[in-house]
Amino acid sequence: MDASNYRQVPVGVVRPASVDDVVAAVAAAREFDVPVVPRGGGTSLAGNSTGGGLVLDLTRLRAMTVDPDTRTAYVEPGIVLDDLKAAAAPHGLTFGPDPSTHSRCTLGGMIGNNSCGSHSVAWGTTLDNVVELDVLRYDGVRMTVGAGSELPPELRAMVDENLALLRTELGRFSRQVSGFPLHQLLPEHGRDLAKALVGTEGTCVVVLGARVRLMELPTSPALLVLGFPDDVAAADAVPAILPHRPLTVESMDERIVALRAVRNPEPPPVLPPGGAWLFVEVDGLPAAEGIAASLGMPHEVVTEPARQRELWRLREEGSGISTRMADGAEAWPGWEDTAVPPERLGAYLRDLRELLARHGLRGVPYGHFGEGCIHIRIDFDLVRAEGVARFRRFVEEGADLVVRHGGTLSGEHGDGQVRAELLSRMYSPAMLDLFARFKAFWDPAGRMNPGMVVRPYRVDENLRFVPLTAVRTAFTYPHDDGDFGQAARRCVGVAKCRNHSGSVMCPSFQVTGEERHSTRGRARLLYEMLAGEVITDGWRSTEVRDALDLCLSCKGCKSDCPVNVDMATYKAEFLHHHYKRRLRPASHYSMGWLPLWLRAASRMPRVANKAMASPRFSKLLKRMGGIAPERSLPAVATETLTRWLRRNPGGGGKPVVLWPDTFTNFFTPAAGVAAVRVLRSAGFDPVLPASPVCCGLTWVSTGQLTVARKVMRRTLRALAPFGDTPVVGLEPSCLSTLNEDLPELIGASLKAFTLAGFLAAHAPRWTPPPVPRAAITQVHCHQHATLGFAAETELLAKAGVQNSRLPAGCCGLAGNFGFEREHYEVSQALAERVLLPAVREAAPETLVIADGFSCRTQVAQGSDRRAVHLAEVLAEGL
Repeated sequence: MDASNYRQVPVGVVRPASVDDVVAAVAAAREFDVPVVPRGGGTSLAGNSTGGGLVLDLTRLRAMTVDPDTRTAYVEPGIVLDDLKAAAAPHGLTFGPDPSTHSRCTLGGMIGNNSCGSHSVAWGTTLDNVVELDVLRYDGVRMTVGAGSELPPELRAMVDENLALLRTELGRFSRQVSGFPLHQLLPEHGRDLAKALVGTEGTCVVVLGARVRLMELPTSPALLVLGFPDDVAAADAVPAILPHRPLTVESMDERIVALRAVRNPEPPPVLPPGGAWLFVEVDGLPAAEGIAASLGMPHEVVTEPARQRELWRLREEGSGISTRMADGAEAWPGWEDTAVPPERLGAYLRDLRELLARHGLRGVPYGHFGEGCIHIRIDFDLVRAEGVARFRRFVEEGADLVVRHGGTLSGEHGDGQVRAELLSRMYSPAMLDLFARFKAFWDPAGRMNPGMVVRPYRVDENLRFVPLTAVRTAFTYPHDDGDFGQAARRCVGVAKCRNHSGSVMCPSFQVTGEERHSTRGRARLLYEMLAGEVITDGWRSTEVRDALDLCLSCKGCKSDCPVNVDMATYKAEFLHHHYKRRLRPASHYSMGWLPLWLRAASRMPRVANKAMASPRFSKLLKRMGGIAPERSLPAVATETLTRWLRRNPGGGGKPVVLWPDTFTNFFTPAAGVAAVRVLRSAGFDPVLPASPVCCGLTWVSTGQLTVARKVMRRTLRALAPFGDTPVVGLEPSCLSTLNEDLPELIGASLKAFTLAGFLAAHAPRWTPPPVPRAAITQVHCHQHATLGFAAETELLAKAGVQNSRLPAGCCGLAGNFGFEREHYEVSQALAERVLLPAVREAAPETLVIADGFSCRTQVAQGSDRRAVHLAEVLAEGL
């Protein structure tokens, strides 16, 4: 699969490590007459990187050189766009096209699709920025082509015989990406063979490398955000903006903003009043103010870089956010990428609304309004036959609608499978024949990505929605109608999880770079497990187990994934079934049952600590428990938090249940004592349940869900006497389990707060003590994903802490994960990406704040610093 609606099982997949490997792989395919399907990041929505032949995953080919003197760069096809932009930025340069998938799409894929992005209104498409291509034909011939290349006689004759046809049907406006750009072979375009190959979607050649043009970065970019009543009104305003020569004119709909607010615990950015917005970027504040004055609409001019990034992230997440409607209905690509001349955009949107209503379909349009390009996911029913038939009728009528408005079926993602069959509604038979002749010149055997563009598959063929095996599950999956198959299908392939930085998910992919270690890869394996065609052993699958093995259960995907894939839950579900009535790994017994072992050890803490400090006994314990020998075993506290609090009862105040989580209670009670002091100073009386309680986290993370249920039910019984008394917890992972996993495992609800969240909700007028210190903060993954960090940020600011939140993502320890023998190297690699270097470089007087016990442990075992809980920071000022 890719990010489209299509699926084909390939003959095989090869990940070449060098250009020579590519040549060898194509030679092998030629020897056995197997088709070749070149592939980059797999983020296209057209199905053009799904094929039944030999898939060439070119993401390992990442050589790059930047030449600031000529303002060009040479890139191999696997270079990720953001890496090219980062390499060019120190020279004041950038690569102009910038799709919303810029953090994971590859230059090879962009060349294949003629990708565009938000800045194409000023800097053009990928085609406009390609200087030269190194290519490989299926027959093994390697060529370097560009504007100076001699046009082969066959192609020159084809062009000269069809000058009028090429001039009238192609190149009518900038976003006309459908078909092949054969007009680039015209004399007035320099007979540019490289540009003519851009956008051919791997159907002609394999791109081995490219020389691309770089642009100057704007010196003072200003972002103008304009509010409109709706998207049609926004579209009508575009022609008045374009004469001001903006760098971007992007649209955003209020429904996407509302969906994002529901799915992400962090508050959405504030926008001017309106039901739709245009994001207009210009170079310089006067230009932004001039556009705003001429339109007279509600607006905001943003010049602060962090605020600009926040707004652009909202726009870029539209593709994923719009995959689910407000009522939970699934929405799919299939009419994702049409474009019309900008002056026709408002009229086209009105007609598109009418077409949707006539077919009883819904979608949320947004996109590159400055170039008339619309993105929209629609709630097609692609599972049932009648829904597929309606899908086909809609796209056929939609194609006719686009043509009536002088538009193109594809504005940047290419035709692939989803639009190629419809090209006959846009182009004449003579033009389709030229496309076929051009492909035949490069690929006479027809083995390069067959079924795309020329002699295409049907639009309703190879759909990926195969029947899935119905399974009984432990979790209830309320957001997926209780259907684990629907949960696995939630991944739509936009691949934000393939980011190498700037995201909490997916930690293991950031280290290994392996698709199977991304959230998308794991979701697709679970889908194939349920489909039963490729993976045939169901819950017993070792392939699925091995892919999930490096999942840290960090829950980063639950918030960072635009469609909220929750791989931590899926992993727990899988492990529950995979090890049913079977022997488990040793760590499932040692760390999965940790609360029980610690309760026993806490009765004799000095004896336990002495034993764990003994080299011989510690080595034996680690070997028996599946624990990495490099890890130090944390010492058990000589007095637990629960014993301290019963020995030091409060003296009045509003009662609040202080959750005695396993890690705070047995390992770091000092953080709990600090929280007690803070709560008492705010007028509350922290109290404890009468009997031991546990959230069940360690059993959930190891997939021992039967035990987890029993633990959770016992905990709820212990909390019953407190009624509606608020619960405050100190360990983010335990709070996440109480708030998220407990309801989905036993059907009960429990609202538990972080310390900062509780104070914000129940003591908004309380003033924290002054703590005039600098700090760096490592936010626990579960807090980032399910709880949010806004209350903590506000509380630290009120206390006078100059706080800097580390962009570290997961610390790498992640509960039991980093302690397990086979995961130690990955755990350390993650810690060394950002967290540990930042801690080591921090000034001695700078606080290191980490509410998660795992994060504090990773800091302690990887540096000479001690991280503290937020409660300890506040207690310092009391």
